Amino acid sequence: MTPVDVLLVGVGGGLGSLLRWAVGKAVGEHWHKDRFPLGTFLVNVSGAFVIGFLATLFGLDFTVRYGDVLTSGVLTGFLGGYTTFSSMQLDAATLATKSGARYAALYLLASVVVGGIAAALGILLGNLVGAA
Repeated sequence: MTPVDVLLVGVGGGLGSLLRWAVGKAVGEHWHKDRFPLGTFLVNVSGAFVIGFLATLFGLDFTVRYGDVLTSGVLTGFLGGYTTFSSMQLDAATLATKSGARYAALYLLASVVVGGIAAALGILLGNLVGAA
């Protein structure tokens, strides 16, 4: 790990976090969070899609997340800052206390399943674009 890697991860993470905040704010202005934490859900699903797409398009193995602008700055930094496991967990806990454990469980299950599907679709698209 070099100082450039650290800088790329830090800058990428900061920019990804800002985008996550902006998406959450925009969605929150039009969607009542007590019904479903849609902002966090959309961020995590779209992030899963993009990371699957880029990793496939550029032929990156899951063990290689360091060493250049794409892996350090975009995959680890930006998308790591953009997506958020801890916010998802907080949203689930809040949803459980406000709406019940069933809604929280549904949210967590949907996040994992739809996020996995989004990552798979990103991989599929990366293969299609890469083959063109």
